[in-house]
Amino acid sequence: MLTIRQNLLETINGGNPDRFVKQYEFLDLIMEAPILDFGIDFAAGPGSTGKNGWGVTIQWLEGQPGPFPVHDEEHIVLKDITKWKEQVKMPSLERPEEAWAAAVAHANSVDRSEKFVTACYFTGIFEQLHYLMGMENALMAFYEEPEALHELIDYLVEYEIKFAKESIKYLKPDALFHHDDWGTQKSTFISPEMFAEFIEPAYKKIYGYYKENGVEVVVHHCDSYAATFVPSMIEMGLDIWQGCMSTNNVPELVKMYGGKISFMGDIDNGKLDKPDWTQEEVKINVDRACKECGKLYYIPCLVMGGPDSLFPGVYDAVSAEIDQMSREMF
Repeated sequence: MLTIRQNLLETINGGNPDRFVKQYEFLDLIMEAPILDFGIDFAAGPGSTGKNGWGVTIQWLEGQPGPFPVHDEEHIVLKDITKWKEQVKMPSLERPEEAWAAAVAHANSVDRSEKFVTACYFTGIFEQLHYLMGMENALMAFYEEPEALHELIDYLVEYEIKFAKESIKYLKPDALFHHDDWGTQKSTFISPEMFAEFIEPAYKKIYGYYKENGVEVVVHHCDSYAATFVPSMIEMGLDIWQGCMSTNNVPELVKMYGGKISFMGDIDNGKLDKPDWTQEEVKINVDRACKECGKLYYIPCLVMGGPDSLFPGVYDAVSAEIDQMSREMF
């Protein structure tokens, strides 16, 4: 029987896996890194408000699945894209060595023959743009102020490279798990041409740096429609697109691009992760995804950006059904 790590590599490299990769099982996420900055304490839950290192006010409203930035006139950080140099200030990533103790201890405890020690980054390039200036202003900047937007993106890339240096120095990660959502359930926020001009070069630098420094697998979370961005994802050096919703026609993507990139998802939280979920619904959705997407270049997984579900039991139920499909199909 292959180890979890071996089975993942066989799956994404077109080899001979002996079972389905089960959701996030291959990633050991190092969430204790002191440079991770969410702006709020997630343990506090809904009702929390805080401010991250970029000055963005973050609020988790009651009844919402997670926190969101606040963009009223009082709180918005970047009011004029042409004045970003005056209005946007990069947070310091300097931390004493002892601040990394918990993260290093976690990384050192991982059996790397079984799992990947995984550095994490949240609020990627596109999300950081709309966190700073709001979604409407960010989208308008692509059209109205491309020169200033390119400059700001370069500044954000500079920060991400500094972040990567610190993560690599202390954790020596085998994998990267990076968040950045690029669309709604039905479409992307910008055109493939704009994405290729503005976003693709940024990630080629970021993911290239990680790959040059020992990171073997890059997993990018984007739980939206982004099928038209897959050619750019390949150019960026992305190995696994996590969060690919069923609206992307994942089986077709596997056929078109399998061997160049792998797909992790096709089991929508919107259909299963709800108060009245049932095991029968889980079975129908997981069975369909596994049979249609196949054994190679595909990892059955909920599209949520982490190994969890909003409602207790859903994630574990999906994992159990994946085990059953492995017994049936392998």
